[in-house]
Amino acid sequence: MTLNTTIAAVTDRIQQRSRNLRAAYENQMRQQAEGGGRQRLSCGNLAHAVAASPTDDKALQAGFRALNIGIVTAYNDMLSAHQPYAAYPNRIKLAAREQGATAQVAGGVPAMCDGVTQGQPGMEMSLFSRDVIALSAAIALSHNSFDAAIFLGVCDKIVPGLVIAAASFGHLPAIFLPAGPMPSGISNGEKSRVRQLYAAGKVGRDELLQAEMDSYHGAGTCTFYGTANSNQMLMEFMGLQLPGSSFINPNTPLRDALTDAGVQRLLQLTREGDTFTPAWQVLTASAFVNGIVGLNATGGSTNLVMHLSAMARAAGLIIKPEDFAELSAVTPLMARVYPNGSADVNHFHAAGGLQFVIRELLEAGLLHEDVLTVAGPGLGLYTQETRLDTEGRAHWQDGAGHSHDPDILRPFADPFQASGGLVRLQGNLGEAVIKVSAVKPAQRVIEAPAKVFQDQSEVKQAFEAGELVGDFVCVVRFQGPKANGMPELHSLTPILGMLQDRGQNVALVTDGRMSGASGKVPAAIHLCPEAVDGGPIACLRDGDLIRLDAGAGTLAVLGDALDGRTPAVADLSACHHGLGRELFGVFRRNVGLAAVGASVLFGDREEV
Repeated sequence: MTLNTTIAAVTDRIQQRSRNLRAAYENQMRQQAEGGGRQRLSCGNLAHAVAASPTDDKALQAGFRALNIGIVTAYNDMLSAHQPYAAYPNRIKLAAREQGATAQVAGGVPAMCDGVTQGQPGMEMSLFSRDVIALSAAIALSHNSFDAAIFLGVCDKIVPGLVIAAASFGHLPAIFLPAGPMPSGISNGEKSRVRQLYAAGKVGRDELLQAEMDSYHGAGTCTFYGTANSNQMLMEFMGLQLPGSSFINPNTPLRDALTDAGVQRLLQLTREGDTFTPAWQVLTASAFVNGIVGLNATGGSTNLVMHLSAMARAAGLIIKPEDFAELSAVTPLMARVYPNGSADVNHFHAAGGLQFVIRELLEAGLLHEDVLTVAGPGLGLYTQETRLDTEGRAHWQDGAGHSHDPDILRPFADPFQASGGLVRLQGNLGEAVIKVSAVKPAQRVIEAPAKVFQDQSEVKQAFEAGELVGDFVCVVRFQGPKANGMPELHSLTPILGMLQDRGQNVALVTDGRMSGASGKVPAAIHLCPEAVDGGPIACLRDGDLIRLDAGAGTLAVLGDALDGRTPAVADLSACHHGLGRELFGVFRRNVGLAAVGASVLFGDREEV
């Protein structure tokens, strides 16, 4: 199938825009590859590197007689998605030994859970943890003792941080090994219903806690289609995970077999293997465009808009908001997974999952097929799904040729809607993004007076006091990365959703971000410039008439309300201390704009 003209044009624009930066990146990767790697270690260096290795491994490592894999792990046993990784290092080492290679845990990276920190002070460090993860992984691999790298991570900031590290060490072949989603619990609709009842004071904390425990009940990722599971989608669309590996439940024979297969395949990607493929050759403009198309086709997380920009920059590529908008406009929404529907990712996978989506998009010319992946050349390999053979090993066969549930998954020719749902908003308030895949068409345009708040706790107080009446646009400012680390405002979802259900026309406008679970309430997020930089949002007052039009891609305050106003200034001192937040002052002072990735790693604050 001929490549869609918009896909081709956006890819070409990214390549042209990034020409000098990408050339410098590729040159750096070649220089690092030519530097000799662990063969350059002195005898003292090498002795330290292998001192604690098992005797048989030590002999191989010390004599450079075997390939050595570095494992970077986000394991901890508090996060359900990462708890299964406890067993991975030993399994990886055994699989490597079977191939005549060795493996070592190079280091661990932090992995925090936004579900635990939602509405809590720790959420103000969540976004910054992505760059900390990248830095931590870089330290782990800086020992220069490895021929290839395995990255173990699943959730919100962890995968983007690890991809940034994989790009920085792009001279090494790399593969991501997922842990999979937990089995399905109570329905997402039931969970949402109980949350709204609790917000309305109609059920107590005991009922709320039971519903949450029934939802999040075992090892694996949360089953809704938030940032964690959007990450897993992205790793397949970008060719960094094995085909069909994203949504296999933890602690199952197939999950274990896929881990073994990942090790075997990674060794084939090394210089001594059959198909040398360093990570930088996978992380191309075409791969990132494929990832953005996948994000739109499946209704994925808005957080990935920022993360993809930051990941691309690490690979010498510049992706801008207009790229997301143009790709969204030509990509149909083919999946409805909560919060864009009632199904969870287990249901999505059973209906045909990513393999069906990739096949349909390839046939429609909306994906680059001619890319390198960890599975081999060509994205067509990712139309295959995994099964166990008679000996308990992973093998691949053609994935579903049709959807097994059209309420969850539809073909390209009969999508849920014609565009992917990520819309760029522009106007005199700046630039923002909105996800409309779960927003009803009648609610994608709102013109209403502003109610202005400085943080989400003020919104909750106003709700409890009965002040949120009539139609209004909820403006929550001083929530950007430079102000307080850009926490998610997901705790506002039950309140605003309940008001919408009562018949009020409501919307959210913020320089903060929502969860990957942002849903039915129209939310203009990631607004730039942010309030702490004196952006127009800092000049808004209660009663200002705001118009949000997702169809037209506009966000503006009407009339001349902003003329001559002095931007408000907030006392943010309470956000800068406690629970470690005082350690992140250097991040807040140096972070880039949300529209270009909200990163502290790349030095510039490019204006939108």
